[in-house]
Amino acid sequence: MSSPESGIVDELSTGEEGFRIRHAELALGYGGAGDPDDPDQVQAMQMVLHLPKAEPPARSALLAAAAASAVALCLDERVGPDGPWARRYLAWKRSRIRKVARRARGAQWLAANEVDGVTVQIDGAQARAFVPSAVGAVDPRIRKLQIGGTDLDHDDPGPADPNLPVLWVNSALGMTLGKSAAQVGHASMLLAAALSPEDAYRWSLREFHCAVREADPAQWQALSDRVRAGGAVAVRDAGFTEIAPGSLTVIAVPPEAW
Repeated sequence: MSSPESGIVDELSTGEEGFRIRHAELALGYGGAGDPDDPDQVQAMQMVLHLPKAEPPARSALLAAAAASAVALCLDERVGPDGPWARRYLAWKRSRIRKVARRARGAQWLAANEVDGVTVQIDGAQARAFVPSAVGAVDPRIRKLQIGGTDLDHDDPGPADPNLPVLWVNSALGMTLGKSAAQVGHASMLLAAALSPEDAYRWSLREFHCAVREADPAQWQALSDRVRAGGAVAVRDAGFTEIAPGSLTVIAVPPEAW
């Protein structure tokens, strides 16, 4: 594009003002349109969890990395106006939101990092979110990676950093690692969209780092009350896999300081 207006957009697409543009798009929410007749045209964000055979990461840290990578991609400069990822990102965001979590190690993980996306590392755990696409057009380096299978033991990492958002997973649902990764990815997006542009930008300066913790039934009730009071956001699952439609899976709580 060579119009004067495009030069303005290009300038605004970077820095804090560019972030505001991308945040405004995220805050619009999602299209929620029905699926296309051709299943290969269903839009999805692929995510890959790095699961080395030796010394795998803690489950909570890996889920935190997955959550951070998903929202980081949604607010990356390259999804903004005239960005190289904008068309693919918006086609996904304006349809029915789906995420697919896969796992990789060794050469598979190195190859996955060559595909367009954003990798985040938290406490030694790494996850990468990829630019969304139709499921029939997923890069072969990603498509061949296993979706189910290896899980990680539940861990108790202790109190979360009070300066970070906390994503609380509903432990009563017994979700697998992959399902949980997709759900915390939804939660990080919803939280960023619900924040003011200033708070979301402040979060971006910390690479969207967050903490993931599991909530027992009593904690979940208290968190649900907080959602109803407007102090947190919740993910309600569509029920395509593992759990019943309408289940609340994750509740995201911003730091008190925000």
